[in-house]
Amino acid sequence: MTVAERAVRMWPMLVLAARNRQTLTYQMVEQSTGMMAPGVGRCLDPIQSYCRVHTLPPLTALVVGKDDGMPGTGFSAAEDVQLAQADVYRHDWTANRCPSREEFERAARDDEDSRV
Repeated sequence: MTVAERAVRMWPMLVLAARNRQTLTYQMVEQSTGMMAPGVGRCLDPIQSYCRVHTLPPLTALVVGKDDGMPGTGFSAAEDVQLAQADVYRHDWTANRCPSREEFERAARDDEDSRV
């Protein structure tokens, strides 16, 4: 399974967390998806890119470390994490459908190109 395919599976979990105004630890995502915790961050990358490219609040801000309550080092979508999380909670995620594997792959490429 590709990283983008795993992102497709993670999106609904993050949307549900946003709707419930909650954060998820990497360990919670690991247990829910069967992915090893180090791989979770990698699978969040296409979601972060998709949100950035489509000017959406950074949905990946909801996945945090259990000890510090902060996103991991790969999170670069916002400097103020608490403000980003508040934006995620306010956004109507039900108005957005889950992106496809191809849309995540395209967003990752576009995001990479814009940051070079």
